[in-house]
Amino acid sequence: MIFTFKGGIHPSENKYLTEEKKIINFPTPEKVYIPLLQHIGSPSKPTVKKGDYVKIGSIIGEPSAYISSYIHSSVSGSVIDIIKTENIFGRSIDTVIIENDKKEEIDENVLQKNTEWEKLNNDELIEIIKKAGIVGLGGATFPTFVKLSPPPDKKIDTVILNGGECEPFLTIDDRLMQEEPEKIIKGLLIIMKILQAKKGIIGIENNKKSAIKIMKNEAKKYSNIEVCVLKAKYPQGAEKQLIDAILKRQVPPNGLPMDVGVVVNNVGTAKAIADAVIDGRPLIERGVTVSGDALSNPQNLKIKIGVLISNIADFVGVDFNKFKKLILGGPMMGTAISSLEMPITKGVSGILFLSDKYSNKTEYDACIRCGRCVSVCPMHLLPNELGLLSSKRKIELIDELNIVDCIECGSCSYICPANRPLLQWIKIGKAEVREFGTKK
Repeated sequence: MIFTFKGGIHPSENKYLTEEKKIINFPTPEKVYIPLLQHIGSPSKPTVKKGDYVKIGSIIGEPSAYISSYIHSSVSGSVIDIIKTENIFGRSIDTVIIENDKKEEIDENVLQKNTEWEKLNNDELIEIIKKAGIVGLGGATFPTFVKLSPPPDKKIDTVILNGGECEPFLTIDDRLMQEEPEKIIKGLLIIMKILQAKKGIIGIENNKKSAIKIMKNEAKKYSNIEVCVLKAKYPQGAEKQLIDAILKRQVPPNGLPMDVGVVVNNVGTAKAIADAVIDGRPLIERGVTVSGDALSNPQNLKIKIGVLISNIADFVGVDFNKFKKLILGGPMMGTAISSLEMPITKGVSGILFLSDKYSNKTEYDACIRCGRCVSVCPMHLLPNELGLLSSKRKIELIDELNIVDCIECGSCSYICPANRPLLQWIKIGKAEVREFGTKK
């Protein structure tokens, strides 16, 4: 049985560039630039100063609020400076620059190995996940310990791991499932123990046949874990669409998965949890797909947090005569940036070096009322109306049409024959509803 949801689109996958490329370690550079905001929530507070010596895994930033995260050094060496830099959204944040001494010294005092992790209680497990600085590695970067601490009245019966990876070009989760299935399952078991969930499901799109086979072989060792095969369709990897496709449960408007008894995590997040709890390794590196049509050597890489994209560009052979657009993440929900001098952070699942073939057209025509955007919207909204009303700043009307339920997948803009920038308008509308408040 192939599971799916209503709506969605089928953009060109372009996964052939890296789907057969095993994950390899990216060489550690001379310096790393580690921002103290790599998560949803408040920035971390620096715990080091210029001149301090740090080891691999040493804490260099601590949470400044409940929704915040620990941040660790990804190399051993000296703190050169702490400076203000702009992140991809133009926000000024503290960034710790560390010069790598190449000694590879590991800080053994932050986390410890737990070969018998089953004996740890829930509070101990959550504290390890918090101390490890784990955030959602699918791109959302929500602090994982918060996600695993639902209110007492929210009873979780099912944990879903997202192995859909529906974004074009990206294959890092596919490779991770093929290469680290045991770790992913261990991470799922830890999550299920914390939430006291009776069932674990791994959702994988049917275009990842090797990953499905490998994960099924690993999952069959456990009676309460199964693999669910999903139809390859975008945005199949979105939380609400996964839950709908697999369990036929609908998350209510303005609601969360926990409202229907479910918690969803990325397969990479599950692997990071196992690394932290079992091996005592904080989140200091992550897998990244580096792809696109403007480079000669696309790869799946394991990269230290803080490595500059300019270093990676040299490694994968970017053709700067052809290269016109740089995207962090996937082409649908990723963010276009203008500089190669930005570092890898916890939320970067992909780096795409693209030619002008993938540049967006700037001109658009009047809406022809074809209804295509409505038919593909996975949240069953009215993108044509929301876009038009947002562009005219009709805040009360877009609020009534549930604009905040938009998951910003971009399906409406992709399918529009008039090339209308529906997603951009809707993003602006959502921001204004949040700023000026809801009337509901």
